[in-house]
Amino acid sequence: MEKMSLKAYAVKHKLSLFNVVKMSKSGQVPTETVQENGKDVIYILIDEEVEKKVNQTIVSTENNAPYSLRKENVRLKKEIEKLNEEIIALKKRV
Repeated sequence: MEKMSLKAYAVKHKLSLFNVVKMSKSGQVPTETVQENGKDVIYILIDEEVEKKVNQTIVSTENNAPYSLRKENVRLKKEIEKLNEEIIALKKRV
């Protein structure tokens, strides 16, 4: 088994340090506490089975469709048109 610090684990899996600490506290990943220079340091024990489970639970942003600025721009223009129509309708009421 390999040991990895919380920060290195967060960088490896592209997670926030907060989420990694939550995972270690809840028991999703096995940890080991070692005392170094008078401080308790938490290390995550790397195991293939646990890594597979963690990789399945992590939401991957790579599977998402590529972001298109043109599509987003068109969508926003349509929304602006709808809002302008609502404003005109409200002005007519008043």
